[in-house]
Amino acid sequence: MLKGNHKIPDRPRKVFPDMLGSLVLGFELKESENAGGSLASLESGEELKAFEPNGLGSVQPVAMSDFVDEKPKGTNLDIRSRLLRPAKDGHGQVSAMEGIIAADEKRSDLQYELSQPEINLEKLQRIANNGLPDGGGLRATAWKLLLGYLPPSHEMWEKDLTEHRSKYAKLKEELLSSPARWGENTTYAETIVESNINDGPLQRQKISPEDHPLSVGKSSAWSQFFQYTEIVEQIDRDLQRTHPDLKFFSGDTQSSRKHRESMKNVLLLFAKLNPAIRYVQGMNEVLAPIYYIFSTDPDEQNAANAEADSFSCFVRLLSDSVDHFCQQLDNSSVGILSTLSRLSDLLKENDEELWRHLEHTTKVKSQFYAFRWITLLLTQEFSFQSIMRIWDSLLSNPFGIQDMLLRVCCAMLLCLKGRLLCGDFIANLKLLQHYPTDINIDHLLNVATQLSPDTSSYSLSL
Repeated sequence: MLKGNHKIPDRPRKVFPDMLGSLVLGFELKESENAGGSLASLESGEELKAFEPNGLGSVQPVAMSDFVDEKPKGTNLDIRSRLLRPAKDGHGQVSAMEGIIAADEKRSDLQYELSQPEINLEKLQRIANNGLPDGGGLRATAWKLLLGYLPPSHEMWEKDLTEHRSKYAKLKEELLSSPARWGENTTYAETIVESNINDGPLQRQKISPEDHPLSVGKSSAWSQFFQYTEIVEQIDRDLQRTHPDLKFFSGDTQSSRKHRESMKNVLLLFAKLNPAIRYVQGMNEVLAPIYYIFSTDPDEQNAANAEADSFSCFVRLLSDSVDHFCQQLDNSSVGILSTLSRLSDLLKENDEELWRHLEHTTKVKSQFYAFRWITLLLTQEFSFQSIMRIWDSLLSNPFGIQDMLLRVCCAMLLCLKGRLLCGDFIANLKLLQHYPTDINIDHLLNVATQLSPDTSSYSLSL
């Protein structure tokens, strides 16, 4: 992959640009060519449990303007005073009726916004930041818009989707098919006719040394095809381990096998188009939420094209953090070590006591626990249902995915402050490498949005 195509913006971006051409070689969009996730349509036993708050209190909606630090200069608000926000009824529980009304209002607001001829992306970001409703394909459509896969203009959706899906089909045919099919430009009947023109013996088709399956030359199509065998095997092993608790991914049904095959195509195509990165273990976990949301869209046409849509959105998602997967860039300003340093700075800015205890007293460095958090976008730390809620906020952040991701990681530390201050190296490392699953996700995200910003990160966020 050409690293020189990544440019650091001069100011925060409000929406995701189309970075497909800069991340995936040969996938540039051409104007002249021809021209959304829910939990519905699952097989028996594939339903996900609904998220239930653990009693920490309800969370008030947070506007996108809250991403900017508004505290007066010269003040140092204690982050601990903002960790818990009591519910309206004072008991940490919202009545079932109030919850239903709030969910209906959220769904109505989103449906109205998505029905507009021109989508207001800032409004969509505010809605998504507070959590998108399940069902009806609303999350699938919203994610495609937030990732820039769909344009704001509603009338352009059909044309753009047809164009994107056609490009994917061509790439798949070119790069994933066996070399044995590459010369199938003439039919079998045409070959027979040509070989019998002189009424002589049947002539064998000529094969150049470079096209022979046993050729070991670097320019051989077969040699290039076989060099990805090991990658394919690794992808297959990883997909078998993807969310083993969900039959959608790990079951032995025809449907689950089809899903794994589609995900393998996406990951292998990405690897071939990005030889500098190829496939890195864990990318399957990043792809899983996208593919799940798109393939369970109740719109049959969208669900049938989940593989193509997932590929393009997977590329856009990784464009914000692709350098984290490149070991040669670990020590650069865009590498994973630099991002971990920014997380440490963000923690120090918001709670120096906790930062000092982790960094100096117990020496629990961020690379010991946050490397997986950041590279896999928290997909290994929470339940699948919670991951989708967290990603609503990640994708809707106007300053980019990485900015909100670091905020969430910092909030994860702050929410465990009491336990971390009492722990030693072993206790804290174990706690952070096996993050508690009973955390209230809305509360966690509320803490993340209230953090004092690490302004130095804005120039690096995509």
